[in-house]
Amino acid sequence: MEQTVSVPDSLEELLTPEWLSAALGVRYPGIKVSAVRPGPVISRVSTNARFEIDCEGGLPEGLSPNLCAKGYFGETGRQYRSAGTSEALFYRDLVGSIPIRTLRSVYADVDPATGHGVVLTEDVAVEGAVFLDGRERYSPEQTAASLEQYAALHGSTWNSPAVGRAEWLGPRIASSATTRGVKEIRGNFEGPIGAGVPDAARDAARLMEAFTAIPRYTESLDHWSLLLGDAHIGNLILDAEGRPWLVDWQLVQRGPWFLDVGYHIASALTVEDRRRHEQDLVEQYLARLVEAGGERPSDEEIRIGLCCGIVYGFFLWGITLKVDPAITAVRLERLGAAVADHDAFSVVLDPEHRPGGGR
Repeated sequence: MEQTVSVPDSLEELLTPEWLSAALGVRYPGIKVSAVRPGPVISRVSTNARFEIDCEGGLPEGLSPNLCAKGYFGETGRQYRSAGTSEALFYRDLVGSIPIRTLRSVYADVDPATGHGVVLTEDVAVEGAVFLDGRERYSPEQTAASLEQYAALHGSTWNSPAVGRAEWLGPRIASSATTRGVKEIRGNFEGPIGAGVPDAARDAARLMEAFTAIPRYTESLDHWSLLLGDAHIGNLILDAEGRPWLVDWQLVQRGPWFLDVGYHIASALTVEDRRRHEQDLVEQYLARLVEAGGERPSDEEIRIGLCCGIVYGFFLWGITLKVDPAITAVRLERLGAAVADHDAFSVVLDPEHRPGGGR
């Protein structure tokens, strides 16, 4: 898609009537924003800013006055601007063709020189939506509902030619291990953040080895789907009716279904709930996957793939440094327990390995 409006370099530029008129004018020709009322701003690596607009002659039909901007504007964010590229391209080029609940974008684009992706969406918080952070209990029933969304995402894009030929959707597993690894994992495992990780999973070098082995298995498969790529519940919102929506698409990529599913189940549920409900949840997901256009995998793929998804999520949280430690601790405990229960390191490193005993 040809770029028609320059991607803003700063939040201050974005929140001007002039820039917003041009940006929103791509979808709503003739719009003229007359006033902007800034709201709360959360700035970590990315910057999320809520705001409200007025328009001359009133708002165009279908446009909410309550909007939210996401970009990489702060001093830290500028160092990671390319992290927003895939998410902006997802909202710009793909979202309209995928039957899932996610944020409604009113503008999304990428600066071709810097890779800086900026997205404007409707502000669902004013409509009662709740953003999750992962410390609250997420029930098996809620997990089943979010897995339905993953099934719709995966099934509707199963071996999709558009997903298959998009270079920016190439698998990104290997690149996740290029900047952080054993040092960061060991630091988390040996500190209070890793206190809940069971001994059977508390091996930074083995986690790194298993994580880097995942592509050997995934590349042997003849199918792929679009993945969220970071399937913890902090990347969900619950709308006013309590329905889950998938959000935060920075790690969107092409890959096998189980990288989302194994990760999601193991990180969303308490250890006890996962042990009781995991098998049923997987079966419910697979039924929905087939309904949405996917194919049921073999039993062997289910067994190995779920272990790959668990290890994938465990690695991503093992290298995490910039999130509230209380959140990271919960995720590491849950994912570490799943690694231990499934003997997932051994399965990923030797797909013929079958854990003995029960859980």
